[in-house]
Amino acid sequence: MPSQVVVGTQWGDEGKGKIVDVLAENADLVVRFQGGDNAGHTVIANGEKHVLHLLPSGVLHEEGMCIIGPGVVCNPFVLLEEMKTLEENGISTDHIIISGRAHILMPYHRYQDDLEEAAANNKIGTTKKGIGPCYADKYARKGIRYHELKNFETFKQRLKENLDFKNKLFVNVYGGEAMDYDKIVSDFEKILPKILPMIKETTSIVNNAIDQGKNVLFEGAQACMLDINYGTYPFVTSSSPTSAGVTTGAGVAPNKIDTVIGVVKAYSTRVGEGPFVTELENEQGKWIQEKGHEYGATTGRPRRCGWLDLLVVKHANMLNGLTDIVLTKIDVLTGIEELKVCVGYEIDGEVLDYIPSDQEDVAKAKPVYKTFKGWKEDITKIQNKEDLPKECLDYINFIEEFTGVPVSMISVGPDRTNNIYVKR
Repeated sequence: MPSQVVVGTQWGDEGKGKIVDVLAENADLVVRFQGGDNAGHTVIANGEKHVLHLLPSGVLHEEGMCIIGPGVVCNPFVLLEEMKTLEENGISTDHIIISGRAHILMPYHRYQDDLEEAAANNKIGTTKKGIGPCYADKYARKGIRYHELKNFETFKQRLKENLDFKNKLFVNVYGGEAMDYDKIVSDFEKILPKILPMIKETTSIVNNAIDQGKNVLFEGAQACMLDINYGTYPFVTSSSPTSAGVTTGAGVAPNKIDTVIGVVKAYSTRVGEGPFVTELENEQGKWIQEKGHEYGATTGRPRRCGWLDLLVVKHANMLNGLTDIVLTKIDVLTGIEELKVCVGYEIDGEVLDYIPSDQEDVAKAKPVYKTFKGWKEDITKIQNKEDLPKECLDYINFIEEFTGVPVSMISVGPDRTNNIYVKR
């Protein structure tokens, strides 16, 4: 299909990076449409591990163009460090461009994030990368966009105005220290020669590519349950990592999106605070955590683990209009005698088949489970769906039946080659 969107259906960490890397082989453009460097995408290619934060996961394929879109809040210093790491590993970064409309994540955003999280009574569990403060400035119309770097004198004036205000906040409200204007200016002056050639008007580039029938792949960060509107608010990210986010984050009309691929991890994980109905706070949860290597690529924080919550996936299908499911990390479940899948929430004696908006309700929900028999066979080398153990097939078929979305690909291992492509 000419235009494809890859979205996470749970709380992130579903393995979107690997899937985008696989799909990017045939893409002319890969476009990141939201988020910042608070996301970590791990891609294992040819036995080599790459951890990406800002760059689209398709960057490892040097033939296509990689775009950081208007909806991204982009820390230029992190971006350049990430590019440097790739270059040191022999991977070209000449195909990366930044939308002039993308907002610059400034040093003061990270400092503000740190101070606010430290002062909060009800902590969100932020990565302290400055994402929330940058988006807040964007919507308060105080943000600085990449195209403003082209006139550096104007940029310095905008920086001065913003920093004067931020320093009052840092010192008088949070009891922190004022940031040094001259140092920030000096730091930006040093990176200008590298950044300026990358800044383009990307909205027309992306739309022209779609109109010409080229293959365009849209990639978000985080996932549906961290959506600012429809996730477990306030324990969410500051943007919309849904298929709808593509329209605002890349500047593409909804009717130009052909395929929406939802990446579903075969169990559930969550990083940070917030309710998690199927969480396993026992040895089983720790076993999944260790076997699945469930530690944050960005923060190193251990991920909370639990049984697959299909209400969450059903919620993601409703919001994203999924055409396909890619099921990941099902190999991690090998060896568990009995598997459980959540099919409803019991709240005050009533069983719900949807996700409530009130997180106090979600926090007291009891999972209604359907139980499946597990399998013991190693499935990491299997290439045909029919060769999977019957118990594994039962698990996959139920996911399709419950969500109403076909599983078109099954990831049975971490490498880009460990995949089963399902024929229709």
